[in-house]
Parts: sequence; C-alpha cells; structure tokens
Amino acid sequence: MATREELAVIKAARAGESRAQLALGRRYLNGGSGLPRSKGTAFYWLRRAAQQGVDDAWMIIGRNITYEQVKDLSSPQEAAVWYEKAFEAGVPQAGLIFARLVLEHTDQFDSNAHARAIAALSLLASRDDHQAQWLLAQQMQRHGQPVVPGAASSAVEERLMQEAARAGIEQAQYALLDKAWQQGEGEAFARGARPLVQRLTERNSAAVGQLEKESDATGLVQLSPEEATLLLRYGQWQARAPQPDLQELMRLFELAAVAGENEARLELGLLCAKIDRQGQRVFMEQGLANFKKALHWLVLAGEGGSAPAWHALARIYSRSIYSQRNLQVAQQYLEKAAEAGLTEAQAELAHIFWRNRRDDPMHDVKALYWWQQAAARGDAESAEALLPFQAQEDAQDWAVQARAQLSERLRNSNPFLSARIELAAIFGLTKPEALLIDIKQADYGHCLVVDICAHHARSKRRLIAVQSEAQRTAINRVSRLFGDVDCGFSGPEGNYRQRQYRLRTAFPEAA
Repeated sequence: MATREELAVIKAARAGESRAQLALGRRYLNGGSGLPRSKGTAFYWLRRAAQQGVDDAWMIIGRNITYEQVKDLSSPQEAAVWYEKAFEAGVPQAGLIFARLVLEHTDQFDSNAHARAIAALSLLASRDDHQAQWLLAQQMQRHGQPVVPGAASSAVEERLMQEAARAGIEQAQYALLDKAWQQGEGEAFARGARPLVQRLTERNSAAVGQLEKESDATGLVQLSPEEATLLLRYGQWQARAPQPDLQELMRLFELAAVAGENEARLELGLLCAKIDRQGQRVFMEQGLANFKKALHWLVLAGEGGSAPAWHALARIYSRSIYSQRNLQVAQQYLEKAAEAGLTEAQAELAHIFWRNRRDDPMHDVKALYWWQQAAARGDAESAEALLPFQAQEDAQDWAVQARAQLSERLRNSNPFLSARIELAAIFGLTKPEALLIDIKQADYGHCLVVDICAHHARSKRRLIAVQSEAQRTAINRVSRLFGDVDCGFSGPEGNYRQRQYRLRTAFPEAA
C-alpha cells in the first residue's frame, strides 16, 4: 500500500508536474515502499517527464529500458530521440537501442537518421561491443556498404561477424555457419556446428528420450527455425561419411523434423525407409526399414511442399520391397511430385501415360503435357520425346499456296475456310484434317488432338504440340471465330463434299 508521501507524488504526477513524474518513474523502476516494480509503468511516467524536457528522464530510460520493452511501449520515432540523447550523454547501451530503432524501422526515418545510427554502431563496434559488431555486419549483408573507408565490404563484414561469433553472439555464429554451408565449406561448417549441436541435443535431452521410446515429443522440443536447420545440415554432413552413425542421424533429423523443419522430415522419412533421394537402398546392414514411420514423415514433408517426398512415396508403393505394394497409390503420389515441379517425376509420369496410352484415349494427351513440363525444366530426354509432336509449319504446300492467296475479300466471304487454311499452314495439317477438324474439341491448351477418323477412315489420330505464343494466339483467334458455330456437317459449313467444293472454288491453285 502506497504511503502518504507516495500518494502526494502520484497526485502531483497526475497533475502534470514533471519532477513528480520523474520521481514516480524512478520508484516504479525499483519498486518498494508500497509501490510494485513495473518497468512498463515506470516508462509511462518517465516518458511523460521526458516529453516535458526533463534530462534525467531520458537518461534513466536509456540505462534501464531495453529495446524489447520500448518497442511495445512507444513509437520508434519518439523513443529514438531519447536514446540518441542518452548515447551522446555517455550511455553506451542506449546507442545500440537507438540504432535498432532506426534500422529496424527504416520507413519511419530519413537518410540522416540512418547515417547517425550506422555511425553509432561503428563507434560501439570499434570499442569491442560485440552486439554492435553483429548488427553492423547484418547491415552490410543487407546493403553491401562498407563502413570503413578504403576497406572491402566483404572483408569488414567477415571480420565483424567473426569477432561477434567468438564473443558468443549466437546469431553471428549461426550466420557464419550458414555462410560456410552455402559456400560448400563442409569441414569448416562441421567444426563450428559441433559444439552448438551438442548444446542443442543436451538442451532437448528429454525430447531425445521420448523419441527413443517411439513416443510423441512435440511439446518437449525447444528449437528455433535456425537451430532446427543447423541440426538438419549437421546430419546431412554426417551422412556423407563412409560409415555414418545411423542412430545419431536419426536423432538429429527427428529433432529437427519435430521442430517443423520440412527438409528434415524428408531426410528422416528416407532414412527410415533406408533409401536415398535416387531411390537406391542404403544402410541395409543396419537393420530393417521402418516403412510405417517413413510414410508418416514423408507424407508430412510432401504436405509441407517437398516434391522429392511425394516421389519417394511413389517409389515405396511401386516396389515389391513394400508389403502393401499398390501401383495406383504410387501413381497418385507420382502425380503429386510432378505437380510440385519435380522434373524427374514429370518425365517418369509422361512415360507411364505413354506406355499405357491404349488404356485411355486421354493418356497420350497427358503424356505430351508432362513431357513439355519436363522439357521446359531442361530434361533432354523429354525434349527428344517431343520431337515427333512438333508442328511442321509450311509443310503442306497446298496450305502455303492457299494462305498466300488470302485477301480481305476472301476472308470476309469465307471466314471459316480462311481460318482452317491458316491453321493448316501453321500446324502442317493435311486437306482432310484442315477441313474436318473441330477446333473446339481439338484444343487441349498444350496441344491439338487431330482426330477425324469418324469422317475420314484413312486418317490417323495424332497430336501436335503447341510450342509458341504465335501458335497459341492463332488457335485462340480461330476458337473465338467458331465459338458459337456448329462445326459438324449440320452446321453452316456443310458436309465434307461441300467443304471440298468450296476450297476448289475459292482456291483453285491450292486445290
């Protein structure tokens, strides 16, 4: 309970007296004498005193209110002024908070404030403030700007990051390890990661114990995304060894997987199934595969966006090594992998549809689509498979001659025939194909299905791939023309004999 003296201070502070506000802020900062300790309430009264120009107020704020506290209690622009003043008055930690307020809210400050924040960090970094060194290195990573005149930006950034990492700044340590991994420096990564990995596994020892008992450890795992990624990469590095420790790999991948690292779910699923990403068997001498556990983690990885996980599931269900072999389920997973953009799965699915094209009239259309997708991603075999389906423009002399004779008068008097001639010239259609094709039924987006067997017995069904924007534009234009028109023999074009007569009459040379 507040004393009579404190009640008087509270009353004066509420009335707007700046010195009373400063005194009340101090009392809430330290607590005692009937008032609770509350940095939030302390900041409220110190802020009001600072707004009235009391110097001691922003000095106390600079010394005692951390960045994590002030960012929720005040606007960055208002607080930055007080922390900058406190820094200039000799409070080092205030300079760090001032820099963070500016650099993490750049849209609210001008270039002059940004320059002052960088200058504050540079000064603190030169005094071996390791947190400032790390923040300065981060800024250089984002903007690529040197802070030491005449020095290479990358060299300065590397030195600052290394000094911060050696001082125990974990964010800097993780940044250095990430850089080593991205640059392919595996040995350097492993050396730096080993103590951190050991620390993480010790911190999560209870979760490790639960996992070894095949129990759910979701609530026990305490890992940030960066920590989970570290465990994943360290496990991937360990897996490259000639004789890796399977139990250690399982522990690393499972901790990261439970923490939500999707690639770790994939690695764990593959490890449980004892296959690699190419589908080859691995670790066969170290016990049997656990397909139940493998399927669980691979499904989670696939749902998280991993195309290789769907592909691995397709392989498991398609092979006799799995007791519940199911080719239908295998193809469903293969389609998921192809839809997720995995080139290998796209090419494989195309071959399956093409091999079974007689089972369904749409299988060859699907095969062509997946070959196109795989070829667009650089698969040479798929590009070669597409060659027989390429449109042979100007391959039909009659169509070339007829298109050359097209005039505005002919286009107006014979719009449907003119459109068919254009299609024939662009896609290399024969006369019967050009006169009988129903463009609305033939267009599948990625290809034309030319099938006039019902009206022309000597013809064969064939597919023509749509390869260019010009071809697509031509098809769209013709489709709009025939949009509400019956393309059959009961439509305005008449039967096949009438169409032939119209071609001979309008284009005698081509006919």
